[in-house]
Amino acid sequence: MGKAGQARCVHRTFGKKTKVKSAGKASKAATPPKLKKGLEAGSVLILLAGRFRGRRVVFLKQLETGLLLVTGPYAINGVPLRRVNQRFCIATSAKVDLKGADYSKVDDAYFTKEASKKKSAAMFAADAEKKGISDEKKAGQKGMDDKVVKGLAADMKAYLKAKFSLSDKMYPHELKF
Repeated sequence: MGKAGQARCVHRTFGKKTKVKSAGKASKAATPPKLKKGLEAGSVLILLAGRFRGRRVVFLKQLETGLLLVTGPYAINGVPLRRVNQRFCIATSAKVDLKGADYSKVDDAYFTKEASKKKSAAMFAADAEKKGISDEKKAGQKGMDDKVVKGLAADMKAYLKAKFSLSDKMYPHELKF
């Protein structure tokens, strides 16, 4: 007869066969994932998750961490420069000409927040101010997006402004993006 319930574990070892992990090996640095098929600078993507889900954005470049740098442009649909995981994007066949727009200064460090010096004192302060985006980042966003916006046709602007959503009798596996 077989054993059932609590009697099943009969061969217990208490510390005799524990293996010690050697500290000599260093872990290998993670390599960024390959880009999805159809992704190249200027491609229009549909965001599937996050605050801007359903929005169409323009893909600019892949960052060192493997995340994608995208923009709305902000003047058209309100999506600022953002980092997005490519799992949460659908690549469309629409392309936008970037016309020499320079996004080389933007990297992962661009998106880090400044650490406050006295966290505990600032936490309990009654007049804690909510910090918005700095003026230099706003000016940088506007300067980088201007070249892209000027090259867009009226129909492409309308396409980027429109939100994507599925309605009745629309099946995602039958759609061509």
